[in-house]
Amino acid sequence: MRAVCVRWLGAAMVATAGTACAATPASAAQTRGAQTFSADTVVELARQKAARPYEAPVSTLPESYKSLDYDAYRDIRYRPEKARWRDAKLPFQAQFFHPGRSFQFPVVMHEVAEGKARPLAFSPELFTYGPLVKPGPLKKADGFAGMRLSHPLNREDVFDELVVFQGASYFRALGRGSLYGLSARGLAIDTATSRPEEFPDFRELWLEKPAPGADRVVVHALMDSPSVTGAYRFTIIPGANTVMEVEATVFARKAVAELGVAPLTSMYLFGENDRGDYDDFRPEVHDSDGLFVWTRAGEQLWRPLQNPERINVSSFQVESPRAFGVLQRDTTFAHYEDLEAHYERRPSAWVEPVGDWGPGVVRLVELPTPDETNDNIVAFWVPRKTLGPGDSLKVAYKLHWGAHSPWPVTGSTVVATRVDAGDSWKGARLKDARPMRRFIIDFAALPDFAEDDVPVELVVSASSGKVLRPIATRHTPTGGWRATFELHPTTPVPTELRAFLKRGPETLTETWSYLWIP
Repeated sequence: MRAVCVRWLGAAMVATAGTACAATPASAAQTRGAQTFSADTVVELARQKAARPYEAPVSTLPESYKSLDYDAYRDIRYRPEKARWRDAKLPFQAQFFHPGRSFQFPVVMHEVAEGKARPLAFSPELFTYGPLVKPGPLKKADGFAGMRLSHPLNREDVFDELVVFQGASYFRALGRGSLYGLSARGLAIDTATSRPEEFPDFRELWLEKPAPGADRVVVHALMDSPSVTGAYRFTIIPGANTVMEVEATVFARKAVAELGVAPLTSMYLFGENDRGDYDDFRPEVHDSDGLFVWTRAGEQLWRPLQNPERINVSSFQVESPRAFGVLQRDTTFAHYEDLEAHYERRPSAWVEPVGDWGPGVVRLVELPTPDETNDNIVAFWVPRKTLGPGDSLKVAYKLHWGAHSPWPVTGSTVVATRVDAGDSWKGARLKDARPMRRFIIDFAALPDFAEDDVPVELVVSASSGKVLRPIATRHTPTGGWRATFELHPTTPVPTELRAFLKRGPETLTETWSYLWIP
């Protein structure tokens, strides 16, 4: 696993496997005046950059700001009264992050209005510097470390944080009532392969000034890395589920062996299916609890997350998926009991492809983590067609951030997964138990389920070993169903499991998918 890159996003600091959070050094972009701007401007900039050799960013930040610790960096705050568009009383406001600590290569910011883009200059007067900031105000910088947008998301009279762009190509958003949890990235390159992972950076951002009464705001981003450049357009529509319409054009400088499109990054420490050895009063600790995949053929699949001892990489072959996402389905406070983190309020994120993405795989990477400060879950789409030098890829998708599925639920969903030694070994210590494991899967109630004489059947398959005693039982407290079965391994190898409920020819539930590792 690569070095840790710490990301300060809104009100929380999280650590991410990656390189230093690089962005652009001083450039001509900051000194030029107002420039004509159109939908193609950033695409052309990315195309031109891809035709030139990669230029690594160079930091001009004073050493005293590079060495700020967590608390000192947090003691630098943007002045709310200086928020962009505040005086104009527009429905969105913009604030910017101060460079320092891990964010040593400022991002160039622009405002777009009336077809013109104007650079936004850094000034220490935009910030307050608390007593922990021993160097005092920063006199000069080549740009900012990122930005956040706010909007009256939960109350008409309060501007709540809506979206943040900060650190490499990371960004995150909130739906109504949510707290920050998982993140998205512009692109993933060679994640969890034998090659070093590459983290592209958003080098410049353009904020389109919203009109009075606007229900959406647009942000453009220029991406750069040794292998690729990219132009991104984000149309951000706040709501119960905040929607981001993403349009991306990527140009390859050199061959990219594995390109991860629409990557999502999250944290899973432990939960009901994977408690580990944590001595913790909290029943569960995670920003997300499962991967959701919806195929073009209509199958919906749920994969509970795990915190493995070694890296797990799982691939799900899908021909142009309808959707995939990393979700936090468990939204019950009593399942976390954390009065500070409030994991029950972390949002889910669904990726909805626009157009035909062709053949490829949804890839899930699960990394081991010792604590909840590290993002250890990554999911993304890998197209079958690779990028060669000079190639380009144009892709569009919607990102839905919030607590509820953007689409009507057509079948019963998995609400809990538990694993134990089974009745035959009940009460035994885990280390003393024989290899047999029992799996208990709870499915949600179906509102239109009609009782009849046709029995509900549990269908289970395993890539190795023997499946014993598959049983489907009515879960009377919830009105749903409980499925149980035992797995008797015949060889000491990881086993892929799949299960769903059916009645006659009718499939009642989504497909539960699980990787059991002995």
